[in-house]
Amino acid sequence: MVDVDEFIADAKAEIADEIGDKNAVIALSGGVDSSTAAALAYEAIGDQLTPVYVDTGLMRKGETDQIRETFSYMDSLRIVDAQDRFLDALGDETDPEEKRHIIGEQFIREFETVAKDVDADYLVQGTIYPDRIESEGTIKSHHNVGGLPEVVDFEGIVEPMRDLYKDEVREVARALDLEEIISERMPFPGPGLAVRIIGEVTEEKLEVAREANHVVEEELEEYEPWQALAAVIGKATGVKGDNRVHGWVVAVRSVESRDGMTARAQELDWDTLQRIQSRITGAHENVARVVYDVTHKPPATIEYE
Repeated sequence: MVDVDEFIADAKAEIADEIGDKNAVIALSGGVDSSTAAALAYEAIGDQLTPVYVDTGLMRKGETDQIRETFSYMDSLRIVDAQDRFLDALGDETDPEEKRHIIGEQFIREFETVAKDVDADYLVQGTIYPDRIESEGTIKSHHNVGGLPEVVDFEGIVEPMRDLYKDEVREVARALDLEEIISERMPFPGPGLAVRIIGEVTEEKLEVAREANHVVEEELEEYEPWQALAAVIGKATGVKGDNRVHGWVVAVRSVESRDGMTARAQELDWDTLQRIQSRITGAHENVARVVYDVTHKPPATIEYE
């Protein structure tokens, strides 16, 4: 386990030294990784930092309002409404890796736009060690690692937590006095709900995925999972009222893990599973059924794409 106080001092010194008297933007998603990186960078360089939250339209329910409230003490916080641009960029793409790369490139272009506006030369990111390992090992591309476009209009990219595991990041977050809603928050993928939708990303699928993920996080909070999620994985036949429907299939996944490199599917009681399926199928008329994923990692990954 990392020496938290020593790490914080070293990380702030590294950020200040690398950025110097120039300005930087930081990709702030609201997850524990980016939030901790933002807190470190803000303490290190203050008003030289512009935190940028990009509302991609692929975020959790209520995410934008939560960001606005939690990070209001950062005077330079920018909230960018880019939902239409991300959905247009994704178009009808169905390949998982291509979707990640499209999202990664669009993220960078959004940051570049803000960077030009605030005259920033550096991009700070909350990349952690498992992100690098999975990208270097071609398990999957992360938007802030393997998903970066070849041409990036920044003098440098600063990743102060690149050698930390998730549990170590949480220790740093607590030491920085970040709110519990941030420090204890379960992981959420950089590409957002796009990797919890198999195939083309549409507004209808996003609506289903957003509400289903909200239900799962609420219902499974008492189980304290490493990560719990819902994914829209296809269509199947169902019955709603007296009508036969060909509706969405939602897969629920809840896992235990230490660092995300391996994971075990959690054993959930039947009443909990029935409550989840009832809420999800009741929330949207075009959801036909809910299934529970019992696959460990490996052989599966935690996310669906």
